[in-house]
Amino acid sequence: MDVFSSYNIIIEASVILILSFIFNGISKRTNIPSVLLLIFLGVILQFILSYLTSDEVDFFPALEVLGIIGLIMIVLEAALELELKREKLIPIIKSLSVALVGLLGSTYLAALILYQFVPEMSMQSAWLYATPLSILSSAIIIPSVSGLDPSKKEFHIYESTFSDIMGIMMFYFLVGELNPASQGGAGGFALNIILTIVISVVASYAIILIFQEIKSQAKLFLLIAVLLLLYAIGKQLHLSSLLIILIFGLIIANMKLFFRGKLANFLDYEKAHRIYHELHIVTLETAFVVRTFFFVIFGLTIAIASLFSFSVALVSLLIIISIYLVRFVLLRTFYGSDILPQLFIAPRGLITVLLFYAIPAEAQVATFEPGILLFVIIGSSLVMTWAMIRDKKKTRTLLDLAEEEKLPETREAQMRSEGEIPESEEPFSEEDPERQ
Repeated sequence: MDVFSSYNIIIEASVILILSFIFNGISKRTNIPSVLLLIFLGVILQFILSYLTSDEVDFFPALEVLGIIGLIMIVLEAALELELKREKLIPIIKSLSVALVGLLGSTYLAALILYQFVPEMSMQSAWLYATPLSILSSAIIIPSVSGLDPSKKEFHIYESTFSDIMGIMMFYFLVGELNPASQGGAGGFALNIILTIVISVVASYAIILIFQEIKSQAKLFLLIAVLLLLYAIGKQLHLSSLLIILIFGLIIANMKLFFRGKLANFLDYEKAHRIYHELHIVTLETAFVVRTFFFVIFGLTIAIASLFSFSVALVSLLIIISIYLVRFVLLRTFYGSDILPQLFIAPRGLITVLLFYAIPAEAQVATFEPGILLFVIIGSSLVMTWAMIRDKKKTRTLLDLAEEEKLPETREAQMRSEGEIPESEEPFSEEDPERQ
């Protein structure tokens, strides 16, 4: 049977998208992350594929491209939802602080664990391997927190987006340190960031002003193509390209803030806002499709046997414990006692996989088991699933109690409306002696 014939691929892709839509519905009802269901679907398809064909299929090129596009779409989707207001300044700073310190703390502890338990692992390589394992997955978090309290949802969107961007920047800084002469040290890295921000701001203003004048109906994918082009060119020039996407999303989502004074005269707000609204929808849909195929293909590439190694399980569990230890200290410091379910919402995912495969050959360690990567991704996702389900049950219990408290009042009101209790009759009270 030719599994990869044209019509079979169309059928397979269509079925996967339909199942992904169903998984989203299951996720909303149960709080099980749809991404976890997609990975399991990929694992099941792996066994089906091995039964139907003996050919070895290299899915990595597709996985890499889907991962890059998915990362861009997810960060853009998050940026389009972020409102920059004076009252949002404190939440943004807190989220940024938690993301930054959490990234550094988790990477440091994970590097120590890898250095200690993985043979032939140098400390420099340990930091490179630990960085992908320390980055939050916005691809998993953002779709999963829609049912949380608005302030907690906002925190997770900010935190996971900042973690993605800073984690990628830190990873490539460490890669540059393998060859310090080409990187230019911390000064060169800081200059890189400043240059990226300047290019991002100029490009964002130019894109908005040009695209508001384009009258063609088919311009949204042209806009996405321009953003993908800027990202790819930025990567070739060793810039922090993800900042370009984030800054563009923030500017178009907060146009009244960025187009002030004389700049406001160049902006047609109605046209630009229409572009923003339509771009938000297209980005949401595109992120859904790309995320679906990325995690299914990731499931297809998983080596299940590596999960049953004692050393893999030990190292992975130590890393997972270190993740929540750092997170507990940070959340208690910045947010006090109200840290549930935020404490356990720290899954690893898309960027973890992408950066793992981007580790340069000179820093790779043959004794490192890829199963550690898989174990941490699945383990952190399962912990998040448990926390979200527990939080949902708790919320339902509180709502039920509130309804029970309202029930006597509702019954009394119903009896009054039916004439069983006269309107003039009031309940007895200790302060009404004439009734006693």
